[in-house]
Amino acid sequence: MNYIPLYRKYRPQKLEEVVGQEHIKKALRNAIELNKISHAYLFTGPRGTGKTSTARIFAKSLNCKEGPTINPCGVCENCVDITNSTPMDVIEIDAASNRKVEDAQNILEKVMYAPVNSRYKIYIIDEVHMLSTTAFNALLKTLEEPPKNVIFILATTEVHKVLDTIKSRCQRFDFKRITTEDIVKHLRYISDKEGIKITDDALYTIAKNSAGGMRDSIALLDQLSVLGDDITTEDINNLLGRLSFDTLNNLSDKIVNSKPQEALEILENIYNNGNEPVQIMSNLMDYLKNLLIAKNCSKDIAFELTQANDAQLELLQKQCENIETHQIMFLIDKCSEYIKELKLTNNPRLWLEVGIIDLANLTENTKLAELQNRLTRLEGGAVEVKPLKTQPVTKPEIHVKPELLKEKTPTKQEKAETIKEEQPKLQPVEAATKEEKLSNNEDFSPMPKSRPIDGADLHKLWEQLLAALSSAPTRALLIQWATPVKISPEETVISMKSEIFMKQVQSGTKNQAIIAAVDALFNQTGSNVIIRLPQAGDEVVEQPKVDVKQQPKPRPKPIEAPELDQEEVEELKSEVKQPETVVKDAEKLAASMHSDNVNMVIDLFDGKVIE
Repeated sequence: MNYIPLYRKYRPQKLEEVVGQEHIKKALRNAIELNKISHAYLFTGPRGTGKTSTARIFAKSLNCKEGPTINPCGVCENCVDITNSTPMDVIEIDAASNRKVEDAQNILEKVMYAPVNSRYKIYIIDEVHMLSTTAFNALLKTLEEPPKNVIFILATTEVHKVLDTIKSRCQRFDFKRITTEDIVKHLRYISDKEGIKITDDALYTIAKNSAGGMRDSIALLDQLSVLGDDITTEDINNLLGRLSFDTLNNLSDKIVNSKPQEALEILENIYNNGNEPVQIMSNLMDYLKNLLIAKNCSKDIAFELTQANDAQLELLQKQCENIETHQIMFLIDKCSEYIKELKLTNNPRLWLEVGIIDLANLTENTKLAELQNRLTRLEGGAVEVKPLKTQPVTKPEIHVKPELLKEKTPTKQEKAETIKEEQPKLQPVEAATKEEKLSNNEDFSPMPKSRPIDGADLHKLWEQLLAALSSAPTRALLIQWATPVKISPEETVISMKSEIFMKQVQSGTKNQAIIAAVDALFNQTGSNVIIRLPQAGDEVVEQPKVDVKQQPKPRPKPIEAPELDQEEVEELKSEVKQPETVVKDAEKLAASMHSDNVNMVIDLFDGKVIE
């Protein structure tokens, strides 16, 4: 007889023989017993988890001569045909090779025919996600309302590629990955039946390498069975090109202890034994994962997750004492990056050696305790900085004398004295002496205060105030119609020749511009500005004048009326809505605000500005 592979020989023939998938076996068993058979099923899950086998068992249970039953006899014609994959009424279709719309139409043509020898006509479409969109659309109506006694069972590993309209017409069953314990138990059963002598550690290695797929595990056991007696983990590693635990332990020990030269020597031996660079780095990352588990989990949990024996787990826990969790995470992350590089590069050995050297140097100065100590020293100011001389860097201590704390701003009487003409000095001699002593005797001095401008020269203060104005129309208005009476940090009094213009600058944007200019002049905020009409005793301050005919050139430091365009002149005129006398005054003001060249032309030709 021809040799039958183990995964085919030990394929389950009844629902109870399916390994794992208890939730699916219970649902299908109840559906058969309650006679609630749907017209379409969708089986999805990873490869090797029993989708197609369950579909065949379900078809056998429905078409058995003694059925529908959860325990098909296995000897009737229908059961034998399904077991031998030669049934007439159970049609298996591989959607990967029959994905066109024509193939779907062939199915629809045969769907109308009644079953020949069976109770149900069952279509098992494997890898259904490979069907084209048009083929799916062709099956939509038939899947929703198939003929009597027709059942569709769709199987796929990539359910996200199946159209939602198809999934909504099927009962969906998700097959889960088979646990390592269940795989090991089933492999031990097959090994005993076939007389294969293999250790439990080797079976665990097979189960971990299969990623939860029973078919892959049985196929690997079948491959190992030709090696002879006493199959060990070392045999599996040699067959799969995997590194042994001892080799990985030695390599990681050199990396953890920052010994790149010795790590390269071990890597050279590994590479010369024929191991691929990607496989080497992948095995190292898997070992570091087990090291991370051993570092953060109890012994029982670590034994279950790593599937290591007692001796191996003891070595892992011992190695964990020399490395922190964040270091292991960093090493795993770097391994992942180098695996990507190894898959893309044309010189994998170069990148493999660079990666091992990089990993061996990453753990040298990254211990968490050392980093915390360094941060503590930095925050405490105990680090010495040596730009020129060795001096400890410490935070300066501020000492303020009691008399400095008691010193307050000058009183109103002192402020009044500062603005008198006979007292040009701003501060009493004693206060100046006190500040001078403080600056000579103390390392720390208070924030310097702005020195008030001398109030004797009212004309100079007026010029500075006008220069500080940001509004050109306001500046021109003050030059023509205003006279300064008093300019000081405490109070600024300005008299206006006209009541109309006085009201304009007492409020609104012009008043705000004047207050802002006084604030800027004395380096303060919220200055007290009073705008009033002239009174007896006001000091007359001569305004700067420019003689256009005799002096066509501007004076060195006069405050000239800015040149205004027609829009600004209109603004001034619109604000003054008074009798004709006032309008004439406004026209004179507008004329005075022309530039020197314009006034010269007006005088020469006895003209006027036409708007």
